[in-house]
Amino acid sequence: LVSSVSLTSSVFSGWTEKQMTPHDLADDLEDVDFEDTGNANDDDEGWETEDEMEAEAEQDDSDVTFSKHTGSVFCVSLDPATNSLAVTGGEDDKAYVWRVDDGEVVLECSGHKDSVTCAVFSHDSSMVASGDMSGMIKVWKIETKEEIWSFEVGDLEWLEWHPCAPVLLAGTDDGSVWMWKIPAGDCKTFQSPACQATSGKVLPDGKRAVVGYEDGTVRVWDLKQGNTIHVIKGQDGHQGSLTCLACNKDGSLILTGSVDGSAKLINTTTGKVGVTKVVLSKGSKDEEETNSVESVGFCNILPLIAVAYLDGTLAIYDLSTQVLRHRCQHEAGIVHLQWEESSSVVSTCSLDGALRLWDARSGNIVSEYRGHTAEILDFTINREASFAITASGDNQAKVFCLQRPDR
Repeated sequence: LVSSVSLTSSVFSGWTEKQMTPHDLADDLEDVDFEDTGNANDDDEGWETEDEMEAEAEQDDSDVTFSKHTGSVFCVSLDPATNSLAVTGGEDDKAYVWRVDDGEVVLECSGHKDSVTCAVFSHDSSMVASGDMSGMIKVWKIETKEEIWSFEVGDLEWLEWHPCAPVLLAGTDDGSVWMWKIPAGDCKTFQSPACQATSGKVLPDGKRAVVGYEDGTVRVWDLKQGNTIHVIKGQDGHQGSLTCLACNKDGSLILTGSVDGSAKLINTTTGKVGVTKVVLSKGSKDEEETNSVESVGFCNILPLIAVAYLDGTLAIYDLSTQVLRHRCQHEAGIVHLQWEESSSVVSTCSLDGALRLWDARSGNIVSEYRGHTAEILDFTINREASFAITASGDNQAKVFCLQRPDR
């Protein structure tokens, strides 16, 4: 990987340090490089069977519960340097940085105007960025607990840090993709169709980014030059809005998912596209076509990919042949999936409030964790896969120690 200093100076070469406004950018940057409860029957009041009492004692497998949020918790991320800090964003217009081991708050990120839907640490864990739905983005320095930069864009769709430099990218509802050097604030924008930039990711080489759009197109951008390397559209693109995307370890392949029910593999060098689509054993063709893909991911140690669907199907495909190997069925829609870094285990969270671990080799469930009283909206796993942190509509985030027979 290139160093932060060299990459930053390369990507932002030739820029002035003056502060720019969105209006300036419109003209100046085009050519720059770059819980339900019911009343008991009166006759039964005060009486409970043993089964009813047991049912009321909610199962909670978690080890730490973070309860500072006063609304749904939409997102969670771990600090990449130590995996000892977590940041969560919620419906209460706040983000919190807190310690994983005891849930103590390290930093409260306030001042947002709307629900915080994006919260992520920089590559070296020195900074955290929080973004709300209205487009207010703030960056905080962890060590000093100070806000060091802020900017307001259109309605925010996604927010991501560069993998090896203090550079922040964001996609917005109007299709704009923004890139800033933090905390200086030097900015680039990337021209795009007049539709939502629904998902985005910087590739591992730090030189390119892939962005998915509401109209089904996928663009691979050169971050230095500011031009598109590949535009995947039409029959090669999706026939509906992109919902998710991921890249493999070396960035040679992209996996995208859409509301059209398909997942596509894209070679980042050639732009060549392959299509994967689970064949459901029940339901009409029309039902299949409306089965949105909600999350995708690559296995790091085996040539496998995972595709999660709104109907609760987790499909495991062979990467080279794109043949379906296993179908792992959930009772409720899957929200997010994540592969463990050094194993063939893939985890899922779903609308039934459970976190599940699956063995992709056999297609069998490894373990299941419960504790939330509402849907899980996001989760993340640490590098060693020893714990997971979940974010839920019950206003809580929870830490689950992952115990498996092989440990």
